[in-house]
Amino acid sequence: MKLKLIAAIAALCCSASLHAKDIKIAHVYDKTGPLEAYAKQTQIGLLMGLDYATGGTMTVNGNKLVVIEKDSQGKPDVGKSQLASAFADDKADIAVGPTSSGVALAMLPVAEEYKKVLLVEPAVADAITGDKWNRYIFRTGRNSSQDAISNAVALDKAGVTIATMAQDTAFGRDGVKAFKGALKNAKLVHEEYLPGNTTDFTAGAQRLFDSLKDKPGRKVIFIIWAGGNPFKIADLDPKRYGIEIATGGNILPAMTAYKNFPGMEGAAYYYFGIPKNPVNNWLVAEHYKRYKSPPDFFTAGGMSAGIALVEALKKTGGNTDSEKLISTMEGMSFETPKGKMTFRKEDHQAMQSMYHFKIKVDPAFAWGVPELVREIKPEEMNVPITNKR
Repeated sequence: MKLKLIAAIAALCCSASLHAKDIKIAHVYDKTGPLEAYAKQTQIGLLMGLDYATGGTMTVNGNKLVVIEKDSQGKPDVGKSQLASAFADDKADIAVGPTSSGVALAMLPVAEEYKKVLLVEPAVADAITGDKWNRYIFRTGRNSSQDAISNAVALDKAGVTIATMAQDTAFGRDGVKAFKGALKNAKLVHEEYLPGNTTDFTAGAQRLFDSLKDKPGRKVIFIIWAGGNPFKIADLDPKRYGIEIATGGNILPAMTAYKNFPGMEGAAYYYFGIPKNPVNNWLVAEHYKRYKSPPDFFTAGGMSAGIALVEALKKTGGNTDSEKLISTMEGMSFETPKGKMTFRKEDHQAMQSMYHFKIKVDPAFAWGVPELVREIKPEEMNVPITNKR
């Protein structure tokens, strides 16, 4: 009898181990290239998210999570081939990334071709969950519209006149279009588009100043920019015309420039000191412990992606079948460092809070500190569905 029992237990163990498999997650991101700093944060955040959501086991339902890293180098053609290689050669079950919107747009058709889920984080172009979207695409990262609309909500008051300054890219133009569409009370009088590598802002600044200087009431230049230092425009002294600068949040090194603008308002995707919830408490404490620094903008995004994947896999019992994952993730809510996010069924964009802030100068920090004015809830932002599903 005893031998039979031992044999039965052994058979059970064998069958359990036969069913357990590695779940392969490909992370295709800009390990090298101009967005390397953002990419590194996402990678750290993704691993911390998987760690947190699995309680440190890195397993779901007995299946081990294995992360395969691929470098897109910030180049669309490289990102495309790396994702194809992850699905075809590495047999990845699901993919996360990339950093650059241009790379993401090149990768979308690959997910459709291989019928595998691609969770986009942190690329922001609206087209990713808009007209270039397909049903295998989900996004935990915010899109340009969410960024721009939340900033519009923060600045949109009667008697305010606004001019925008943005990079002449899909990112910049998408952002201004969404920002403009969300204004109900303030007046937008000028849009200035400049090359992303601009270092001399004199000509653009003059056009912006001319569009605002004679207007009554509060006058604001709202900046939508990634990389570089668009705040050089302040060297041209907009204050002499009573003109303020406003912009959204950014990574901590970029926010050192914000110290020159105490009282500046805008809306941020994330700042480690703002959200008060158990996930963010864990992230901040653990990041300080591991890296002796606070988590940044894209660390929170990477963590949100990791948590979303684990939550979906828990719900499917570790089943990585794409159809099963899609039906599970559509409408799925999950807790992140920013609080609750929900994948909208129509376009798989994560609906999420943003944070209206005012900059405070605190000598304890090397950057301008965004103090919370108020949380802007998803239902306050009319984020358009543009994928024509």
